[in-house]
Amino acid sequence: MEKTALLKCPKYDAEMVECKIREGFELLGGEDYIRNIIPVNSSVLLKPNLLISEKIGSPTLTHHVFFEGVVRVLKDYAGQLSFGDSPGIGSGAKVAERCGIMDVARRYGVECREFKKEVPYSLEKALRCRAWNVAADALNCDVLITLPKLKTHAMAFFTGAIKNQFGCIVGAQKAGWHTRMPNAHDFCRMLLDLNDVVKPSYAIMDGIVAMQGNGPKSGDPYELGAIIMGQSLSAVDSVAVQLIGYDDPLEIPALKEAHDHQWGTVLPEDIEVLGEAISEMKVDDFEKARAAGNFFFLGKRFNDLLTKFVAPYPALIRSKCVSCGRCVEVCPENPKAVNMHPDKKQGSLPKWELDKCIRCFCCQELCPAGAIEIKQTFLGKLLKIK
Repeated sequence: MEKTALLKCPKYDAEMVECKIREGFELLGGEDYIRNIIPVNSSVLLKPNLLISEKIGSPTLTHHVFFEGVVRVLKDYAGQLSFGDSPGIGSGAKVAERCGIMDVARRYGVECREFKKEVPYSLEKALRCRAWNVAADALNCDVLITLPKLKTHAMAFFTGAIKNQFGCIVGAQKAGWHTRMPNAHDFCRMLLDLNDVVKPSYAIMDGIVAMQGNGPKSGDPYELGAIIMGQSLSAVDSVAVQLIGYDDPLEIPALKEAHDHQWGTVLPEDIEVLGEAISEMKVDDFEKARAAGNFFFLGKRFNDLLTKFVAPYPALIRSKCVSCGRCVEVCPENPKAVNMHPDKKQGSLPKWELDKCIRCFCCQELCPAGAIEIKQTFLGKLLKIK
């Protein structure tokens, strides 16, 4: 039976977050439990979600006060404490500066790792991908602790502890993985392999204010009031998705792959939840992601036809578009599936060629203005394609 801790934390207060995390560790086994994760004098790397540059308090990122609460606990156990991530666009240090995490890091002497240098890695027993190039800093630590944000995700339905390690792929290299893995289940098998490469030892999830709807960048905040922690990333994610309305965690592609390949604990009956009961904290009004499904299962010709008529697709929210061209920049396809076209009112606007679009939704994920949403075709709605 895999153990996780579910803690109720109604607001971002550093002292409260610290107390709740200490409570979680105590429920799970106390000092011996922590020392099993963090041996004496270990170098500990924290991996927050720093997806893209956002202002302080944005539900897109791991909250700076949550980060501070974690640091206040782990500084008592780590020989050296650092943090790092590689955002989809720009510098991790600049993202951390803008969202408040860098200020916390300075106050507590936590070193910033930029995740700029990548190194090759070969994974012998892989589910999908053996050859890797990952951030050197993610490998050059004794203990990696992931600090995901609980959010919806257009492609993977949900992003949490497992998905958070995608930030260990340096910068624009992420787009290449989307091109290679346009299918959600292939992509999630790749994520499981990536976790086997960087080997996170622990997850502490920020679900105090989650993101619902058009995540992982442009959704709406949802005050969930939860912290979830445990050694099994799949178990932490399983608890999280149950809180937001998935009665069957196997609806989530990453958790379905983890279960089918015996990668980690997923089923509710195999997880002991300490602290709060899921039934007492789960909500019924959380807006789930409008997500891509698995269309690559009957051959390319049939898949192309199916994609055309039923696959969800990126669509512009014209009133929000700032004509920056970021969607074109981050599109991993060559030639691009989206390009800027002249517009009488706004100068230029993006237009998609959907027959070229692989439904990776990088454009939606990294749009700085939140001007892209995921829509369903009429037939897709009738068939309830997710």
